[in-house]
This record gives sequence, C-alpha cells and structure tokens, in this order.
Amino acid sequence: MIRFNQFSLARGTKPLFDNTTFTLNPGEKAGLVGANGAGKSTLFAVLLGELHADGGDFSMPPTWRIAHVAQETPAANKTALDYTLDGDAALRAIEARIAAASAAHDGAAEGEAHAAFADADGYTAPARAEALLLGLGFTLDQTREPVSSFSGGWRMRLNLAQALMCRSDLLLLDEPTNHLDLDAIVWLEDWLHRYPGTLIVISHDREFLDSVCNVTLHLEQQQIKRYGGNYSQFEVLRAQQLALQQSAYEKQQRTVEHLQSYINRFKAQATKARQAQSRVKALEKMELIAPAHAASPFTFEFRTPDSAPNPMMVMEDVRCGYHGEDGAEIPIVERVMLSIQNGQRIGLLGANGQGKSTLIKTLAGTLEALGGHVREGKGLRIGYFAQHQLETLRADDTPLQHLARLAPDTREQELRDFLGSFNFSGEMATSKIAPFSGGEKARLALALIIWQKPNLLLLDEPTNHLDLETRHALTMALAQFEGTLILVSHDRHLLRATTDQFMLVAKHRLTEFDGDLDDYRDWLLQHAAEQRAVLKASGAANGANGGSDGGADNGVNRKEQRRLEAETRQKLAHLKKPLQSRITKIEKEMDALNTEKATLDAFVVDPASYEPEQKNKLTEAIRRQADVNARLEVLEAEWLETHEELEQIG
Repeated sequence: MIRFNQFSLARGTKPLFDNTTFTLNPGEKAGLVGANGAGKSTLFAVLLGELHADGGDFSMPPTWRIAHVAQETPAANKTALDYTLDGDAALRAIEARIAAASAAHDGAAEGEAHAAFADADGYTAPARAEALLLGLGFTLDQTREPVSSFSGGWRMRLNLAQALMCRSDLLLLDEPTNHLDLDAIVWLEDWLHRYPGTLIVISHDREFLDSVCNVTLHLEQQQIKRYGGNYSQFEVLRAQQLALQQSAYEKQQRTVEHLQSYINRFKAQATKARQAQSRVKALEKMELIAPAHAASPFTFEFRTPDSAPNPMMVMEDVRCGYHGEDGAEIPIVERVMLSIQNGQRIGLLGANGQGKSTLIKTLAGTLEALGGHVREGKGLRIGYFAQHQLETLRADDTPLQHLARLAPDTREQELRDFLGSFNFSGEMATSKIAPFSGGEKARLALALIIWQKPNLLLLDEPTNHLDLETRHALTMALAQFEGTLILVSHDRHLLRATTDQFMLVAKHRLTEFDGDLDDYRDWLLQHAAEQRAVLKASGAANGANGGSDGGADNGVNRKEQRRLEAETRQKLAHLKKPLQSRITKIEKEMDALNTEKATLDAFVVDPASYEPEQKNKLTEAIRRQADVNARLEVLEAEWLETHEELEQIG
C-alpha cells in the first residue's frame, strides 16, 4: 500500500502539498490529474525517492520494484531489442552471473545461474521484448536497428518499452500517449489492462484515463484528493461535491448573518446581553465551510469565416511525397482522389509513418505534390496547425508581437483584447515566449491561426502540449466551428466530438473508413490477430516442408490437406458463430446504455438540476447513473472475454 499521511512539501518558496493524506492499494490503477504546476511530476519524484517530505510522512513497501519511463535515451549502438531487454534488470544481472561463472570456469555456479535464468523466463525474454516493440509501432527490422538511428519521438517509445519490460510492482507513466499514434495507444491500453501491479499515470488523454484507470487522484489547492472511478466518473463526482459544498456554504452564511445581526442589535442591551453572548460563542465554535472553489473554465471560439467556397479543394490522382537528396521521388500516399466539401468534418486515421502528415502538408500547400492536380476553391483560407507548429514561433518575441505581424494595421488594444481571450493578458501579452510552457505556446499558435478567420482547418496533432482544460476548450470551439475541418489526432475524445466521418491512410492509399472509432479499434485488434495467425501458419508450413516425400503421393497429400483445411474452417465457423452473436448483442446493449449515460451525465452536471424542486429527480438520476456505470463495466468485461475466446479460436 502507498500511504501519504499529513504530507507537506514545498519547492523553493512555493508550497505544493500541505498536510495532505491519501492511500493507494496494491493493484489499483490511478490517474493523476490537476492543473499544470500543481505538483504531478513532483509527486512522481517523491515516489522515486528523489524528493522527501518537509512535514508528515510517506510510505510504501520497501521490496516494491518501481518502473518509470526515462526522459533521456543514450544514443547507444546497441539494438532496440537489446535496449528494451535492459529494462529487466534482474535478468541482466543473471546474465552477468552466467558470464562471470563461465569466465571463471566455475561449472557449479554457471549451472545455478542458468537455472535462475530459466526461472526468470529468460528464454522467452527476447520474444516478450519483441512483442512490446511491435505493439508500440516498431517493425521487425527496426527492432534490430541501433538506438542511435531513431528520432526523439521513437526513442521515447523505446524508453516506454524498457519500462514495460521491467518486472515491476509500481509503474509510473508520465504522458505515455504523447509520442504514440492511435494504433499504439489501443495496444498500450490492452497491455495495461493486464498489468498486475499498481499503476499511476499522468495523462491529458481522457479516453485513455477512462479506459485504464479505476481511481483518480486530483491535485488542487495543495491537496491530493482520491476519487473512486475513472476520469469521467471523477468529473461527475466532483461537480456533485462542488454543488453540495456551495449549497452548504450558502446555507451556513445565512445562519452566520442571522446570528451576527442579532448580536449587533442586542449586544448593548442589558436584558439581551446574555443571549447575544451565547450567539457570539456559537459563531466562534462554528466550523466555517469554505465556498466551493472551481477554476473558471477556459473557453474560446473560432471567428466566423468571411467566405465558404464549395468545393473547398479538389485533389485528382495526386501523389504526395518528398524528393530525396539525389532528386529521386519518394512517394508516400498515391492516387489521392478527394473533393473537400464545405462543412465536412474529417478525421484521418492510420498508423504513424503511413502518410497522414504528408497528406496534410500537401493539402496545406507547404509540400508540393509529386504529381496529379490540386485545385483550390475561390476564397479558400487555410488554417494549418502542424505537428511541429511550436518551432515556427519566435522565442524572443512576445504574443503581442506575433499577432501584430499578422495584423499590422489593427489597434493594439484590439490585439490585446483578442490575446486576453486566450489567457494572454496583462504582462503575459508583452513577455517573451521563450520561458512559456509547451501548452502556452500551443495556445498562442492556435490564437494566431484563429485570428486569420480560416474556412478550412487542417490540424495535425493539435493537443500534444495541451492540458485537459485547454483540450476541452479546443473541443468545444471546434464543435461550434462553422468551417471545414480535417483533423489528425490520437485524442479520441476530440475526434469523436468534432468529426463525423473518417478516412484511413494505409498501404500508400487514402480510403474512406466506414465506421466509428470503436469499429477502428476492432479493426486494429482483428488486423493484429490476423498477423499473428499468418506468422503461426508460416511457421507451421516451414516445419511441414521438411518432411515431404515427393513423388505421386504429393498430389494425394495436398488433396487430403485441402479437405482437412475445409473441415477445420467449417468447425471454426461453427464455434465462432455463437460468440459473434453474443458480441453483437453486448454491443447493442452497450450502445443503449452509453446513450442513457450521456443523458444522465448531462443532467447531473447541469446546475439547474440542483434546484430544490429537482431533488427527487436528481437523486434518482444519480442512483440510475451508478447502475448504468456498473452494468457497462460488466458488459465491457464480457465483451473483452468473448473477443479473447474468438481470437483463441482463430
């Protein structure tokens, strides 16, 4: 058990935690949330033993092994596979024992070390490490490449693989999805569901938190408060608590005012002095309730575009790609046929490296098409947020200077008012942006795009540096945006809320994806299962080839083999059918419950629901909400079990 008791800690003159108490039980999976600067990374440093309490105490089992993702990756010549295997320190220690015993010609010690190696599953370790790397998006060839050959984002994936390889009791993950595409996030969620240890994760991806966590730790006002449930459940519970606290505060304030009024009126009258004094004592003994404190939500909106051409843009047989150093063409996405209509809201799906960003750059005009025709509608105004948009900002300039370059003829006060709507007010508007956080720079980059009133938004991973509140503000703004949107994002909540159709970039082609994000998840899992089946079949075929007798019997054997394969397929189909029917039935019930859940959640967080006349309805809604959440958990577990049965049959 992890226990914080009356824990206090300050960094410099800034107190981060003040007499806070909470516990985390073995095997729980906790999401650590709170505003930037609230102390999330500091809490990780405490758990890792890098920082110690100023007051109170913190304890955890001394035998627990902790795994966390390193922030730096040495540019080593060892392969990605070997680097991942380094995560299992115990296994590496046994390997060192084997090498030392062998060098000393100590047969007994070497035998003991080999036995320990087998007990530690050493012989399966390379396969396990390979599975981690493949799940995180590496190809089989890349697992043999040196660490030094990978870029920064891929090195962070290597660090994540190394942390997952560690046989840990406590796993600490800080923004693990930041460098992953949607395919790898789906895989990571599945892996974490099966992780038997205790997990604490910092993330701004609410769907990831909802999927993985069953506890939420909220950092606010120098306190860490524990909530049972995932992030969405935490939001509902916190809204209820804030509403109840505010109601109790207002009720107490009316009591305080009444007592104070009596004291003021009668304290000077001898006949009433005793009663007045008793009310003074009552006020002194009263434990005052603080008013509910909730950070004012950050919101912004897109400016209405001046025009709306239709179609916005047409691509005919376009080849998207690059030119190599020798001038040779390197096509990434080919034969693109796309007509972008006014008002379309498209989400681009596909694994990293398939060409989503290349396609977006070609649409934005920052990358010239290798071939084909691109036609823009009259009055087209593109707003483009690139993956590396923050690098285009000038570190020594202020937000006001950045905006003034776009609008040199606009009054400074108007520019200041606009920046203020993005939380760049007062001195912040005239401060150099060099020390700004990644989230603040991303907000500025969005503000600069919005000022230009685009009618076609091309957003490539716009949430990478945004906290949960700013992501929510972006989601709300995009949902109300009147123009056309094409979005690349691994934030499924953003994709669900702002897009209404999906296109898939895979195998050098752009195709329509007929389905939603849940269908895409199923497609990914099915695709992974098919790949495993192909590898198994390939291995079996290679094993069978060695025993061929040749001659006339080959034709008979092949015929018999085809007959047996047909029988096997029929048996598999017979076994699969009831499981597929069960999955369909479960998904139908889950869809209905999710619809009801959305209605209940909206009612519970609505301030009007806390009016006195709504009391009974609110109580019933909260009760039904708990029933729906519990039933959904049961159904999700059944759905996963049934899918696993289906995969085993396959």
